Amino acid sequence: MNLKLLGEVLVTLLVITDPPGMVPIFVALTGQMPHRERVRAAWQAVALGLGVIVVFAVAGQTLLDYLHVDLPALQGAGGLLLLLVALELLTGKTGGPDQQTTSNVALVPLGTPLLAGPGAIVATMLFVQEAEGVPDFLSIGVGIVLVMAAVWVILRFSGIVVKVLRPAGIEVLTRIAGLLLAAIAVQLIADAVIAFVDAHRLAS
Repeated sequence: MNLKLLGEVLVTLLVITDPPGMVPIFVALTGQMPHRERVRAAWQAVALGLGVIVVFAVAGQTLLDYLHVDLPALQGAGGLLLLLVALELLTGKTGGPDQQTTSNVALVPLGTPLLAGPGAIVATMLFVQEAEGVPDFLSIGVGIVLVMAAVWVILRFSGIVVKVLRPAGIEVLTRIAGLLLAAIAVQLIADAVIAFVDAHRLAS
């Protein structure tokens, strides 16, 4: 196993996924759920994120080429998804369990595009393209699994935050999380637009 590459994968994906930064968003989306459903949402989000990253690591470039989709388009789509969720959080339309199901929370925005977003996908694809031999691929795989395990542990024990904040605190945190998500979404869309403009300039 290539320990240097393993360290690079761990640091890169931990910075991109930002497990501590996921806590306020996760709590805002699942704070009204029973404990069991919140734990299930954490499992589903991590499993989906891991699955998406692995799929793109193995066949990401081939898939994008087949669909004629550039990475900036994927980034822009992720930004639009996050913006929709951010608006719901800011307007208070996701407060009740009847308005938001566990599986939907796990799919969007937790599993993707927050965990398995454009940043994590692109970074993983680059690591795979530069890998040489089985030890390198093994290091990348172990690194991805360790990062997702760290994310699950933090989300799993986010219930402590729910108990401390109480409903009123969760309501405030929901608005803050919505603002943060909106900022992330705008940044993703802006980066995608810049990438498209730069690609157009190079083509011309």
